[in-house]
Amino acid sequence: MKFPRFLLSLLLASFVLLTACKDDDNNDTPPQEDPTAENKKALGESAEDLLANGTYDRMVVEFVYSEGFRPLQETIDGFRTFLQNRLNKPGGVVFVETVIDPPPGAPYNSTEIREIEDANRTQFTDENTIAVYVFFSDGSAFGDTSTSVSLGTAYRNTSMVVYEKTLRDIGASSFPVLEATTLHHEMGHILGLVNISEDDIHTEHEDEFRVKHCFVEDCLMYFDASGLTKSAVQRIASRAEAPGFDPLCLEDLQAKGGK
Repeated sequence: MKFPRFLLSLLLASFVLLTACKDDDNNDTPPQEDPTAENKKALGESAEDLLANGTYDRMVVEFVYSEGFRPLQETIDGFRTFLQNRLNKPGGVVFVETVIDPPPGAPYNSTEIREIEDANRTQFTDENTIAVYVFFSDGSAFGDTSTSVSLGTAYRNTSMVVYEKTLRDIGASSFPVLEATTLHHEMGHILGLVNISEDDIHTEHEDEFRVKHCFVEDCLMYFDASGLTKSAVQRIASRAEAPGFDPLCLEDLQAKGGK
């Protein structure tokens, strides 16, 4: 049976139209949302969410480390008090500990630190809970020298690394205050200090030579609390306890919803 030429052309056109519509439907399928996206923002972007009670009334802090690099219990207990004193979280602050195999590649560069987080982090911001990740590293920071070391780095809105091996290599008697100071200092950066997102109410206390740090030497956010020179580390180690925020830093935190 032969179809008239115009009918055959009509059938072919209909087939092409149906095929095109089917492909268009597939292209319109929305991409899957990244469930970890809230924890992959720039440093300082979640300061108000962490400090205030508007969006999240609860916090979970995940400590990730390999065997032998767990932070001191007194550091954990002190960090809980540090957070409770500064954050408005009526739902509480919960700690989760995750033990991992020692990652390869130490000393770690910034890309490797992010890859370790992506491979091992288990706690993420969801519903009424905001999550913070802390990696206590079994290796030092790439770029450390005999005269300059990094004790820790805050690198995402809810992510930081504490170079635990470096802290332990520095000295026994000074280790507790070094560990606590480093942890508190990097958390200060996650909370937006100093002028991380350029919206602090007291911008004049940002050190012009060490940006994103406070120029007040007795403040937790003074630049040497994160390491750098060996002499700076020695100044931290000489303290009896971790320093606190100076009044201007405290006012900046309170302006964003903190205590």
